[in-house]
Amino acid sequence: MPSEFDIIRRYFTRPVKRALLGVGDDCALMAIQAGMVMAVSTDMLVEDRHFFSGADAALLGHKALAVNLSDLAAMGAAPRYATLALALPDADEGWLAQFAQGFFTLADAFGVELVGGDTTRGPRNISITVMGEVPPELALRRDGAKAGDDVWVSGCTGDAALGLAHLAGRVRLEDAALAYCLARLHAPSPRVALGLALRGLASGAIDVSDGLAADVGHIGERSGLAVELRYADLPRSPALMACADDQLVRECLLAGGDDYELAFTAAPDARARVAALAGVAGLLLTRVGSVSIGEARQVCVRDADGKTMKIDSKGFDHFGS
Repeated sequence: MPSEFDIIRRYFTRPVKRALLGVGDDCALMAIQAGMVMAVSTDMLVEDRHFFSGADAALLGHKALAVNLSDLAAMGAAPRYATLALALPDADEGWLAQFAQGFFTLADAFGVELVGGDTTRGPRNISITVMGEVPPELALRRDGAKAGDDVWVSGCTGDAALGLAHLAGRVRLEDAALAYCLARLHAPSPRVALGLALRGLASGAIDVSDGLAADVGHIGERSGLAVELRYADLPRSPALMACADDQLVRECLLAGGDDYELAFTAAPDARARVAALAGVAGLLLTRVGSVSIGEARQVCVRDADGKTMKIDSKGFDHFGS
């Protein structure tokens, strides 16, 4: 049975190129480029809360890092470093090798160096802290939206939630749709390139992790403004369009979470530039609503006739029922 230090040495120690000192000391040492500030975010994944017991270890390594990189993307920050804290019920070397493979494949794709962390015995729990760099004047913040701004979303929301609904027996998806939705659930793609491209263009941004309605509400709350979403304009994947359960579709689109797309606000005169950006990035960008003076964090969803829709759930709450 490998010791704690064997695990760190075998699976998580790699030479660093950017950091001054990485894994192996009490602290890592990192330099920040001139004119930059460091963006830092931490996310925790808990077994049977955020992922199923027995989940594929390589996909879990990917997702654990991806959800953190999504936070950097929402700030317009370039990823640089990560730390990893793992609680494990046992030192299963097969699991560790697969987890490390999934983690480092994604880390290498985004130039992320693992510079520290911790391991301990306990219920399976994965906590990652990521660090990135961004010019302070170009950081995308939740409090930057202005009245009259458009609300945009990248890609499509609801697919991960639809895959989860299949696993829970709420809907049955055909093979192609199921494979697509489970890939969206287990191996999300952090929109880092989009976040960097939105510097100086978006007025506010957030990643869609807990549900579109809830997350755009955070932009409204921090900006002191109300947000309106047009339900008919929300982009839908073929898998979601094929779902006959209208209530489930509405729930997935607005409250599903786990999409890790970016929702952002931009001035109306930026529409042409955002549209051009979509073409360059090869990513669907859809204008889905607007920001206005009103009750902060109030999110109003309107149907095709302009009537307010009743939304039973706006998103995931870690301490909700």
